[in-house]
Amino acid sequence: MKKLINQPENFVKETMEGIIAAYGDKVKLLDGDYRILLNNYKVREGKVGIVTAGGSGHLPVFLGYVGQGLLDGCTVGNVFASPAASKMAGMIRACDKGNGVLVLFGNYGGDRMNFELACETVDMEDDIRTEMVLVRDDIASAPKEKRDRRRGVAGMVYAFKIAGGKAENGGTLEEVAEAARHALDNIRTMGAALSSCIVPQVGKPTFTIAEDEIEIGMGIHGEPGVEVRKMMTADQVAEVLLNKITEDMPLKPGDEVSVMVNGLGATPLEEQFIVYRRVHQILSEQGISIYMPHIGEYATSMEMAGLSLTVMKLDDELKALLEQPAQSPFYTNFNK
Repeated sequence: MKKLINQPENFVKETMEGIIAAYGDKVKLLDGDYRILLNNYKVREGKVGIVTAGGSGHLPVFLGYVGQGLLDGCTVGNVFASPAASKMAGMIRACDKGNGVLVLFGNYGGDRMNFELACETVDMEDDIRTEMVLVRDDIASAPKEKRDRRRGVAGMVYAFKIAGGKAENGGTLEEVAEAARHALDNIRTMGAALSSCIVPQVGKPTFTIAEDEIEIGMGIHGEPGVEVRKMMTADQVAEVLLNKITEDMPLKPGDEVSVMVNGLGATPLEEQFIVYRRVHQILSEQGISIYMPHIGEYATSMEMAGLSLTVMKLDDELKALLEQPAQSPFYTNFNK
């Protein structure tokens, strides 16, 4: 294993120290706790708080979206592991400005269990209202009729953006939660992996893929995909991923979407643009327009090679909230 780290057990702590060293004017730790990252800009009293949590190893998800017009706080665990409920509760308390907190996170068992306990704790001990919204955009993880079992992947970035915009506009807790749900009803993601990642404290690949193969639908923790195929061209990958998305969420001429091509950690940006080029061609030929495309690394899996494709179908409300200014150390659309 070759990694630019020190001791594997210090991976998360030293990552957080580096982020604070670089961006301490934008984000901060809660009472020095390297597990909890908060906004470092003045949040007005009465704004609905928005928080998330999850394992490390996916940067910029999750903590990369703590910022203006996005998240107010994030709790991180070890690589691919949920943080403790007590840390989540502390973050919720810190992000409550009097009108409650939206808890917005991916549908994973450990995160769900710990956030449920954290929400119960702040309700009983602090009388803080919370609303919980789970991200379930990964169409590979369950069929449409069992959508409530799907995992949350890169589509959560769009959900953070939409909910953050609604909160900045003065929405109530219920309105911010509904905006997130409305966005997620119109978001689908499908990925493809070319290689495994290595968890620092494990020191070996999580899984194996042959040099001449690609796995369609693999999860961001190495969860099995829906099929293994012989390696394809970039155009073929784009077509497969987009076809699976539109089978699950049909589009029609005149529709407007935002598209995210997301690198999983080791895919060059040039290759991502080649894939986006084909997605753009297909949608244009179908009379579907793309607004504010996102191409880059938004939700990774350590050094996994591959990418995911996310499509968000837009309406007037979602488009307005998507284009609303937002800024964090890892995301900005100020110059949209």
